[in-house]
Amino acid sequence: MGSSERPKKKVQLWKKAAVHFALCFVMGFFTGFAPTGSKAPTTSAATRSVILSNTSSAATPHSSQIASLRSTAGGGRINKSRKLIPQQLPGSSSDDGQPLPTHFEEVKTEEFTGAAERLIIIITPTNARDPHQGVNLRRLANTLRLVPPPVLWVVVEHMESPSGKENEVSEMLRSTGMMYRHLEYRENFTAAEAEVELEHQRNLALKHLERHRLSGIVHFAGIHNVYDLDFFDELREIE
Repeated sequence: MGSSERPKKKVQLWKKAAVHFALCFVMGFFTGFAPTGSKAPTTSAATRSVILSNTSSAATPHSSQIASLRSTAGGGRINKSRKLIPQQLPGSSSDDGQPLPTHFEEVKTEEFTGAAERLIIIITPTNARDPHQGVNLRRLANTLRLVPPPVLWVVVEHMESPSGKENEVSEMLRSTGMMYRHLEYRENFTAAEAEVELEHQRNLALKHLERHRLSGIVHFAGIHNVYDLDFFDELREIE
């Protein structure tokens, strides 16, 4: 009896082991086909919430920080300020594919006030008896071309006999690329009346400005004058 029961027990143990192995295999097989992305949305949502919280905290600086980023230059001509520009980090994007701002960078900017845009009107009388007039006018023109606009150059000279041909002054003014007014007069003056002729040219230019309602800072520049460019910056600061 004992010898016949032992094979039966061994067969039962093998059957239990086979059934257990089969159950584990079936469970593992179906578990492998089950979706495993259930935790992914939770992770991405948590990551997104962290990015958004960092963005909102960086996008709303304290009032003390805003005040410290603003400064005004002296003289009331140029206002220097700093602004915060959002920058993107690689790999950070929203649901629609647009990058999310994660930090800010300070960038200095300069904006000109109304004083920097005031018109400078340069009035230059001429003298036809000066043999170096053409050279001096070109030198003055090269200086005025370096002055930041707006600049209006008014050149006054005596009208020669009408021949229908453009004179040297007109050609030079046209080649400068500047805003200019070329005024001519017919009155004749002698060499002894040089001062009277000079006053006549200045008054003629002022009447032209008044007639055309040109408003700006007027400066009388002789053709022999030599200027530093800072001089014109100081002109614009005149109240």
